[in-house]
Parts: sequence; structure tokens; C-alpha cells
Amino acid sequence: MLITDSHYYPYTSQRNVVYGQKGMVATSQPLAAQAGLQILKEGGNAIDAAIATAACLTVVEPTSNGIGSDAFALVWVKGELHGLNASGQAPQNLTLEAVSEAGYKEEMPKYGLIPVTVPGAPGAWAELSKKFGKLPLTQVLAPAIEYAENGYPLSPTLAKYWEKAYKQFSKKLKGEEFTPWFDTFTPNGKAPKAGEMWSSKGHADTLRLIAETNAEAFYKGELADKIDAFSKQHGGFIRKSDLAAFTPEWVKPISVNYRGYDVWEIPPNGQGLIALQALNILKGFDFNAKEDVETYHKQIEAIKLAFIDGLKYITQADSMSVSVEELLSEQYAATRRSLIGDKALTPEPGEPPKGGTVYLSTADGEGNMVSFIQSNYMGFGSGIVIPGTGISLQNRGNNFSLDPTHDNYLEPGKKTYHTIIPGFLTKDGEAVGPFGVMGGFMQPQGHVQVIMNTIDFHLNPQASLDAPRWLWTEDKTVLVEPHFPDHIAKALARKGHNIKRSLDEGGFGRGQIIWRDNKSGVLSGATEPRTDGEVASW
Repeated sequence: MLITDSHYYPYTSQRNVVYGQKGMVATSQPLAAQAGLQILKEGGNAIDAAIATAACLTVVEPTSNGIGSDAFALVWVKGELHGLNASGQAPQNLTLEAVSEAGYKEEMPKYGLIPVTVPGAPGAWAELSKKFGKLPLTQVLAPAIEYAENGYPLSPTLAKYWEKAYKQFSKKLKGEEFTPWFDTFTPNGKAPKAGEMWSSKGHADTLRLIAETNAEAFYKGELADKIDAFSKQHGGFIRKSDLAAFTPEWVKPISVNYRGYDVWEIPPNGQGLIALQALNILKGFDFNAKEDVETYHKQIEAIKLAFIDGLKYITQADSMSVSVEELLSEQYAATRRSLIGDKALTPEPGEPPKGGTVYLSTADGEGNMVSFIQSNYMGFGSGIVIPGTGISLQNRGNNFSLDPTHDNYLEPGKKTYHTIIPGFLTKDGEAVGPFGVMGGFMQPQGHVQVIMNTIDFHLNPQASLDAPRWLWTEDKTVLVEPHFPDHIAKALARKGHNIKRSLDEGGFGRGQIIWRDNKSGVLSGATEPRTDGEVASW
């Protein structure tokens, strides 16, 4: 057998738009995309396919998500868009005082049991299945269970991030509470390589229990007991009562009209508001060409202004000191737009006038479409795995502020600022389709870039994802991808931007798109070369 370095690609590879009509699944792992397509072919709809794909991703891409993830979804059914917020609340015992007593006075820790909030993903699967699915959850989760039980060979990008996490965790995760992570994900004392097999019987057993009980076992039964016991044993705060109190929340999606298209996001506590606010600012400008320094300059400035507001105000909706409507008002957009000049600015939060991080998309032949995202946060999340279950817990509590004057300060039972956001596009009341870009704080920036690539510059779905990206990080600092045009980077630097060229595409998000032609019913889908993804069509 010829052994090669699976991370080394000396030549540019090309992906084409994928077309289909009866159904389509686009996500970051081929095996997960095929699992979703399998469910469509077994008689399931786009919602069933989304659940199957999401569950499968916890197995075949554990570097980004897990059974202990949170989730959000935008679901198009019978001409109406529905929003699902399945992010979990802080445990009742997780208080500012308790965190301070644990030695954290300035900011929340990244790893361990302290930043663990209630996982929402299993509840999202069950709720979506109950409300819109056609097939039983036992059938829908069967492909994920099979991969967990019998194993699968790692893909190249997956192996890259698995190895990266292993190296980081080997240095940072000290203590008995982290031993189950190493037992589960490095069973041979090292991270598995590309092409090597990995399986997790505990993961399979857990998925089977979730399927058979419609997630009741996770929140009120056997699995909840195991989470409770492990948390108590190692000084964590999450309890069975916190899990039992969780309910996924159906919410009304929020939108702005951008050049005749309605761009939709989940309302806070998600950061989709940032993407909408930036687009609201940008629609007041005319753009002559994509590869023009003024295009990039104005995009970056708009994102900076929207992001600095988001970081100040976004949290659980009823804890925000300003409303979504105020932040998305035309008056406020004009005020923020007026701050954009010829040179890079240092953004400051505004004061609106008072009034009043895996992604997947699916579509079926009936017209249903789903934009779905779930994430552990920071790769594998908290580093906590419940022994024998395959449940890796997220660390979303890390985003809470410990400053009592901040909108997003930590409170028991509160939902924190959330980075993962699904997107959806409609025009004249008809679905165009789901889109998303994974990657922490890159996500609203990726949404803006993809939407403008599509609407302003008329790029097809694959080209919209392939285009070089930028990432604003702080102040005037902007990271650009290795293949970002050099002449644009230099022109931006002359405008005062602190441009830094990245040597890796990993921090610039990984996206998928499915668009529907409502005249022909033809679906066009894309996934991007920054990931191992696939568009599975029928």
C-alpha cells in the first residue's frame, strides 16, 4: 500500500456545483452527507435528513461537534420559515460567586466542567422529528449508530484537527475528569491518522438510547443520571434537574431585506444579528466589482461596527439592554454607515435610538429545506466526556461575562451569547435556500461575504464559497487567507488596516449552500475545499 501525506496538496483542486431535484444534503463530511441522502431515499423528508446528518456528524466529525452540543435550525415547510433555538441554559448552581470561589474572577475558563451548559442538540433532533419529521427517530439515527459501532476511516481534514486537539489537550488538560476524553478519542494513546479506523461503542449505545426514547434518556433518564454523577464527582455544576428543565424553543426568525432578497437568521442569543446589521449598513453603498479595494474596505468596516455592537449587547433576548428592532433600524444603520470613511477605523459600540460552529443544509422534492448547525465550541469543547457514553460536552459557558454590568453576564438559567448561526435566503416570499459558514466568530463575517458574493457579484454557489476570505479579529487587524489577492491586501494596508496573511485556511470557516430554482425545482449545492465535505444529491 502506498502511504502518502494526506495533508499535502501541492496543486489547486476544483469543485463544481452539484445539481439534483429529488433531494440534496450538503455538509462537511461525505459519510454524513450520504447518511442524510440515505434517509431521503428511505422516504424521509429534508427534516429527517437533517437530523440523520447532524447525528452522524457527532460520530464522523467529533472535532467540531458531539452529542453534548447545542444546535440551531431554520426550517422551511409549506411556505413558512420556522426557527429553532436549542441552546442550553447555565446550570442553576453556576453563579458568579461559585465561579469566583473556583478561582476565576476575570473570565470564564475554557475547559473542564465549569463552562458546561445544558446541551441542546439531542433535544433539537427529537423536537424537529416530532414537529416535522416523517420517519421514526430510530430509523433516522440508524446510520450514525452504525458508524459509531462499526467504525469508519478518518478523512484528511478531520485527522488534521484531531491531531491538533490531541496535542493541545495533552498539554492543557490535567486531572482525572479529562481521562475519559483521552480514552474515547485517543484509545491507542495517540490521535488516529487519515485513513485509520475509529469507533465508539459507547457513542453508539448513547445514540440508540436517544433514538428509542426521543431524547428523554438524555434529559430525564439514564444518560442524565450519568452526567449528573460525573459532574458531582468532579466538582461540576450541571445536574439532572438542569437537564430536565431544558426545552428547545421555537422562535420567530429575524431578517433584513438586502437588494430585494430577505436574509434570515435566528434571533439572539445567537450572533446572526451581526450579519444582518452589517448587511443593513452595506446596502447603502453601491459596489462596482468584487475584486476592488473599496468593496473589501467597506465590508470590513461594516462588520467591525456590527460586531462591536454584538459583543456589547447580544445575550439572551430578555437580558439585552437594546432590542433587535433598534439595532436593525434604518436610522441606526444610517448612523453607523456614516462612520465609514476612506481609512480603517477603530470600532466603538453605538447607542441605538430607543424606541419602542458543524453546518449542514438539506432539501427534498416536496420543497422542504433545512439550515442546521450544531457545535461543541472550540473543537472538541470542554474536554469532558462522560465515561462509556461518547458524550463530549460543549463549553459554551466560556462566552459568559463575569462583569455584572455587561448584558451577557453569567446568571443561573441564562443562555449565553452564541456563535453558531444558520442562515436562510428568500425572495418574494419563496425559498431560495439554506446557507451557512462554520467557524466561531468567523460565522457572521462568512455570512456577509457569501451573501454579497451571491447577490452583489452573481457568483454561483461553489464560487461564492471558494472566494478568498478575510477575518476581522480586533481593532484594525484583519487576517486574510493564503491565496487572498496580494494587490488588494496591500491596498487595504494603505487604508490603515493591519493586514496579516494566514498560512492556513482553517480559521476562515467551512460553508455549505443549497439554492432552489423555483421554476424548474432544480437544486444547486456546494461545499468548499476548506473541508472534507460533500454535496450528496438525488
